[in-house]
Amino acid sequence: MVVICETERLIVREWADTPADVDRTFDIYRRDEVTRWLGMATPLADREQAAAAITRRVEGYAAQPGYGLWAVQVRETGVVAGSVALKPLPEPDDGVPGFGEVEIAWHFHPDSWGRGYAAEAARALLGYAFTRLALPEVHAIAKPDNAPSLAVMRRLGMTHLGQTSRWYSMPAEHYLARP
Repeated sequence: MVVICETERLIVREWADTPADVDRTFDIYRRDEVTRWLGMATPLADREQAAAAITRRVEGYAAQPGYGLWAVQVRETGVVAGSVALKPLPEPDDGVPGFGEVEIAWHFHPDSWGRGYAAEAARALLGYAFTRLALPEVHAIAKPDNAPSLAVMRRLGMTHLGQTSRWYSMPAEHYLARP
């Protein structure tokens, strides 16, 4: 198990091709209340799709070292609460060339909502981004009606830059963190 960062309560680690990780991936990403915020066309339909998602994540760890979508495991129980991501944003939709912007994101199972895990894991991941990767800034975007994610961005002390349609062909609230 490759650990990316840790907090007192959480371990941020690579997803693994294990039955437990496949089952939890399926349980998280089969839920409309999670996927509707992610731009997924449809939630996962079966365990095979979850296994394929983990395979893509594992391949991504090798293809883009330092970046990825990682499992957030609760230290006390061993249960995966959700995911956090640090990844290059796609080429912008607005015609203005990108300059290597990096995004932080989080996706948590509803049974883990309201416990502070998203902010705690994201704060640790920002520390990783600024110290280990030496990034000068990290972006976060969320649909304007995604109040829980916007609240996490504020809890992290990120600066609100307004609304943008620069990425993912959707209007989004845009936040920025700097070391």
